[in-house]
Amino acid sequence: MHHPVGQVAKAFEAAVREHEASWLSPLAVRSFETRGRVRPEEPCPLRTPFQRDRDRIVHTKSFRRLMHKTQVFVDPAGDHYRTRLTHTVETTGISRSVARALRLNEDLVEAIGLGHDLGHTPFGHAGEDALDEAVRDHGGPGFRHNEHSLRIVDVLERDGRGLNLTDEVRDGILNHTGPAEPRTLEGRIVRLVDRIAYINHDIDDAVRAGVLDPGELPRDQLELLGDTGSRRIDTLVHDLVETSAQAGDIRQSDGVGQAMLSLREFMFERVYLGPHASVEHRRVGSIVRRIFDHLVDLGEPVRAATDYVAGMTDRFALSFFDTVER
Repeated sequence: MHHPVGQVAKAFEAAVREHEASWLSPLAVRSFETRGRVRPEEPCPLRTPFQRDRDRIVHTKSFRRLMHKTQVFVDPAGDHYRTRLTHTVETTGISRSVARALRLNEDLVEAIGLGHDLGHTPFGHAGEDALDEAVRDHGGPGFRHNEHSLRIVDVLERDGRGLNLTDEVRDGILNHTGPAEPRTLEGRIVRLVDRIAYINHDIDDAVRAGVLDPGELPRDQLELLGDTGSRRIDTLVHDLVETSAQAGDIRQSDGVGQAMLSLREFMFERVYLGPHASVEHRRVGSIVRRIFDHLVDLGEPVRAATDYVAGMTDRFALSFFDTVER
């Protein structure tokens, strides 16, 4: 739909261009200098291209379903455990703070942050591993949530039309994990902050669940990073900003980066792949596998079955599994 461009809209765009020219770092992406969309569109008079992308992501069904997809603990009894939605909001908020301090494009960071986990399966990483194995066993290419996040915004939303997002947001979503780094510094912020956020809030959830005693956390890392989640995040963010500003890239200092990596390894050993998790992994694996095999047995193509299972919330998957098993 074409909007007549009024005086306020013209002044808005001019002000954004002027502000970004004077304020943003030379390394930042300018909002109106995006590499564009796959399908050209009329510009919006009152929003930058990255603000439009943010709004499109927030209004998707996939985004709303994140509230019913858990991070680590499957179908937890308490009300205060993280979900994919709260993780997304935390990651986006921290990323914006980093971008602002480095004078990078906050709107681009926000759109990438809000869209990065749209493609996650039900049941966290256990669900992703199970779906990956099921797809491969049926001759498919496997499953990676970052690739599926891009498929959602490119193809699956809007009844198959996709969201037609800008190139920079698509790149940041696809490469927030995996072998390739995002092209933009804004995308690299989200990639690193994603880890900062989930390591620290997963510690909080693991303690809440009784899976982890705070006294078991590695002392050397806590002495450097902080003894609470908020202190650790504060330390990591300050280090990220200072080191990145000096490097002209998104970087952590060696000591702080190594401490975070050690904490991540500890979490994999004790929580993500620990005794509690192995029981959950087996249960989740059998649920996801049974649902996927059932859909393929009914004649669904592997690609369609993958899209359907990946889009399920935890509770819908559990309900669907019950109907399959009856």
